[in-house]
Amino acid sequence: MPEQIFAYILHKNGTIDDTALELIQAARAISPEANVIAVVAGSGDELGAVCDEVAKTYAEVWKIDNDVLAYINAEVIRDMLVRILPTGTVLLIPHEHFGMDLSPGLSVKLDAAFLPDATAFEGLEGAQLKAVREEYSGMVSTHISCDISGGAVITVRPGAFPPDESQGAGGQVTDKSDDAVEGGVPGEHRRYLEVVEAEVGDVDITKSDVLVSVGRGIEDEDNLEIVFDLAKAMGADVSCSRPIVDAKWLEKPRQVGTSGQTVKPKVYLACGISGSFQHMGGIKGAPFIVAINKNAKAPIFQVADVGVVADILDFLPELADAIGDVK
Repeated sequence: MPEQIFAYILHKNGTIDDTALELIQAARAISPEANVIAVVAGSGDELGAVCDEVAKTYAEVWKIDNDVLAYINAEVIRDMLVRILPTGTVLLIPHEHFGMDLSPGLSVKLDAAFLPDATAFEGLEGAQLKAVREEYSGMVSTHISCDISGGAVITVRPGAFPPDESQGAGGQVTDKSDDAVEGGVPGEHRRYLEVVEAEVGDVDITKSDVLVSVGRGIEDEDNLEIVFDLAKAMGADVSCSRPIVDAKWLEKPRQVGTSGQTVKPKVYLACGISGSFQHMGGIKGAPFIVAINKNAKAPIFQVADVGVVADILDFLPELADAIGDVK
């Protein structure tokens, strides 16, 4: 078993990403006895605050602070990580757009195995890590074996592991900034230009506590009325998956997912949504998820707190009426 496992921590505007608390649980699923070390990169005063926050959960935090990292560039941080990570490192990275950019090339530079989009770990047999991935938008689970004897770069699907809320580590922050730029700051062939904020429509779903989200199971644009009726009865806002936006039935600012909005509601009602990785990647904060889908094998049921196998065209009007009767 590896004696230590590293976790790359994402953060933005001084706030750590939800995946930071998930990666430590993923590491424990690989090796309960391993020392889990967080790696935090960035620039400026807020980086110190981020490291202190991460140290509440991780016993050890490695900090990389450099002006060139004011906007994190995978091309640059990749070379920095190669300089500081020990030979044979097992590194966990969130499987989102930055992680997918960083990880493949990093595994090549480290001469390590590459395991993308892991959703579960089933233990080690010698140097063979048993892991689970999902294929065909979550319709098939693939059980694989990965040789980590020479190290591994593993991307972990956000939300696949429960967050560690213990915050009792009181960890030590170690500055690795000088080691990361030993020999010079890595060059870059691409550069940051600007951040284009997502358009906000008539409803800002990123601030909604309760969302009624609709997918392709609604079948027809005219049927959206029953979704809005249910949302009104619940005091909720309406959001959707990408197929609804692609069909131009609802505007882009209502889309939840990796190519849409990131939301953190308290309750998320998924209506006729299969639960693809791209959609679930936009849901943060571990909301109470209720899934309604006529396909009993839909991936959404694997993450739902409550699942209802039913046709939403029949079920949603009845649910709205029942809520109205209670009120």
